[in-house]
Amino acid sequence: MNLSYKTQKYMILFGFLTIPLALLGAFSLYPAAALFYFSLTDWDGIGFDQSWVGFANYKEIFTRPDIFAAFKNNLYYFIGGLLQTAVALYFAVVLNGRLKGKYVFRVLLFLPYVLHSVATVIMFKNVYHAEYGSLNIFLGAIGLESWQQLWLGNPHIVNFSLAFISMWKYFGLSMVIFIGALQSIPNDLYEASKIDGAGSWQTFRFITLPSLRKVIELMLVLTLTGALEAFDIPYVMMLGAGGTSTFVIQTVDMAFKFENFGLASAMAVVLLMIVLFFIAIQRKVLFREGK
Repeated sequence: MNLSYKTQKYMILFGFLTIPLALLGAFSLYPAAALFYFSLTDWDGIGFDQSWVGFANYKEIFTRPDIFAAFKNNLYYFIGGLLQTAVALYFAVVLNGRLKGKYVFRVLLFLPYVLHSVATVIMFKNVYHAEYGSLNIFLGAIGLESWQQLWLGNPHIVNFSLAFISMWKYFGLSMVIFIGALQSIPNDLYEASKIDGAGSWQTFRFITLPSLRKVIELMLVLTLTGALEAFDIPYVMMLGAGGTSTFVIQTVDMAFKFENFGLASAMAVVLLMIVLFFIAIQRKVLFREGK
């Protein structure tokens, strides 16, 4: 069968588009629609006995202060993420310059991101342990016994300790992203700035930062979403106990511990809406077009 060039072109385009769209519908759109449907039901997650309750689950979420109280723990991860982004940018600038052994430092700083979250948590359990933890032993060895703490037992500092683990793990990824962006900046701009007599800070402020605007925006979005969706580190380390529960941990417990999949689905939908809302606010306020 002889087909015209135009027909063949449309068939190829249709073939390449059909598979991605089918996968998108099967693994993204349909689960999202099912999640919203489940949020309107009273379902224990077993069988198909789903009682329609409308927006009763959403009403319960917004009338129970204990559910939204978990977001205060997410705030620790957001602040830690902002600090991590700033430090990662600094190290990226340093390791993008003419530094001897910079590739070794890049690998060493990126390695924590490669480690599995469970392995990372097990490692930091040995760091934070009150008796034989390496952190308290080190503080004692240098004469700072007064700084020794129950890093996982003190409710005032436990979330700082967990947020630091998240910073340590994802620092390397942020640094590598910044290094890739820095390498895309033309060297002619830096050479021209040197000719004009610009210092290191002026070069960073007027050349590097503006060139990294889109990347910084991406990193802030990742920081925000990562903080709101914090789960693996506090759950594996503490199971959400001791005032470390996050919103996602509460959602998982609501589904699998209390067998209330309807309310858990509604909490997941609310979290999605909150993430989209803050991303929209961030783009409008911090990164307005033409600013």
